[in-house]
Amino acid sequence: MTCLQCSPVLRALKITTQFPRYKLFLPEYCALPCKEAARVILEKASQRQSFGVAALAVHGLVESVNDSVLGEKINRIEMIVPDGQPVVWALNAFHHLDIDFKIPGPTLTLEVLKLANEQRLNVFLYGSTADTLQRFQDHIASSYPGVTVVGVHEDRFRDATAEEDAADIERINASGAHIVLVGRGCPRQEHWVADHVGKVDSAMLAVGAAFDYHAGKLKRAPMWVQKYGLEWLFRLIQEPGRLWRRYLFTNLQFIRMCLRARLQSSQSK
Repeated sequence: MTCLQCSPVLRALKITTQFPRYKLFLPEYCALPCKEAARVILEKASQRQSFGVAALAVHGLVESVNDSVLGEKINRIEMIVPDGQPVVWALNAFHHLDIDFKIPGPTLTLEVLKLANEQRLNVFLYGSTADTLQRFQDHIASSYPGVTVVGVHEDRFRDATAEEDAADIERINASGAHIVLVGRGCPRQEHWVADHVGKVDSAMLAVGAAFDYHAGKLKRAPMWVQKYGLEWLFRLIQEPGRLWRRYLFTNLQFIRMCLRARLQSSQSK
């Protein structure tokens, strides 16, 4: 008898690091609570180990399935946390887990900064615009005085040339950064983190909209909206022109994928 939990599409993967990962179609998600995930990240960061982290919601998951290049590299990122209640619900249903709540990029960012503040670590900000970077840097300075921002890099909004990328890597490593926060938008930031595992001597976090939230440019949805899995709607209302296609197509495809997997499981029993 087969089940979703042991199927090749959705099997649990126990790995040899500090935490288990669970495959959901293609990405392998970490099931740790936010505080525990942050502690693992800080352990790597404090030793300046190259370590990839991504907060991956439905959009990123579906992109990894549709984009063969991203799909090939997505699990080079060692820790992928579920950023989105629908992802949490699917993980719980398919793997019989009891994950209490999603780990949004903005929430994980604050938890990591809190621990970095206690350990007086260095942070590098990579991506977004000059204005957002300045505002985010000001937020870190006022809220986490033990954290030193040792460098910022405004997004080019295109792929770097080989020479530019080599210079970026050299600059980040020379800065002494323990943590690199990457805000390039999904899936560009996931590509960047995956491509730099083993090259950048830091914990690299693809956290996307965290830059805009903590720079004061976007407002977080109320907690009750997040718990009901409707934060996507709250964001859509704020940025309809940019997000409507993403949410229309990726959300519908995710629902179809889940229904198909459930149907296949019931037919195989």
